Amino acid sequence: MKDVYYPDIALIDTVRDETGDVKTLRMRFKNPDTQKNLSYRSGQFFEVSIFGIGEMPISITSTPSRKAFFELSVKNVGLVSAALHRLPTGSEVGIRGPFGNGFPYEEVFGKNLLFVGGGIGLAPLRSLINNVLDNRDNFGKVIILYGARTPGDLVFKDEFKWWESQPDVTMLLTVDRGDEKWTGNVGVVTTLFPRAGIMSKNAVAFVCGPPVMIPFVIRDLLELGFTDDTIISTLERHMKCGVGKCGHCCIGHKYVCIDGPVFTYHEMKVMTE
Repeated sequence: MKDVYYPDIALIDTVRDETGDVKTLRMRFKNPDTQKNLSYRSGQFFEVSIFGIGEMPISITSTPSRKAFFELSVKNVGLVSAALHRLPTGSEVGIRGPFGNGFPYEEVFGKNLLFVGGGIGLAPLRSLINNVLDNRDNFGKVIILYGARTPGDLVFKDEFKWWESQPDVTMLLTVDRGDEKWTGNVGVVTTLFPRAGIMSKNAVAFVCGPPVMIPFVIRDLLELGFTDDTIISTLERHMKCGVGKCGHCCIGHKYVCIDGPVFTYHEMKVMTE
């Protein structure tokens, strides 16, 4: 049985600048068999280590439908993330996981899907969006609503046109503060709701973004007719071990690293009772 605390070695193949403080690392395991056998769900995360510096949890932003690599989008917010930003292609890092429960996938076949993302919160949603679009016939209408602080903070901009071009997909963008070149919507992401044609019937909403965003999005989704079980979001905690041992991510009687990080709104309410 594999030791869950022992990392596999992965190599950085490419580094892409998303914003001034977010990079996407395309990686593959050094052992070809490890890469070939990699299996994960959108919404899961890896524990990523820089030897001699530390380890941090990072959501997987690549999609399980594309097997030759995996991708992690990293915002420069601390010691380990800053070290990741400095690494050139060809560098080795340690990878443990995947951990967590992930988003429902087969369970939402035939449903209309609404994605609401904010900032770097689009990273785990991107994994599910691309998996859905790679298997388009399994799902109904898809709506993608995404907001960031400024136009320069929008991530995955190179993919927006492809998403918009897919059958029966609506995508709308917004920023909190525009610039001289921005001609789109200005305001928080919920200001897009009236323009999106959102229908709650036979629909599931996936929400991921900064903690301050989540309650307002959930409030408006409930007003649109979504239920506690059809609103699915993620929780942010310092998931230090990834396997429910250290207790850093405990909320009530749940561990975010093993019971989450994906929860329905109903599960979130029960956790804090």
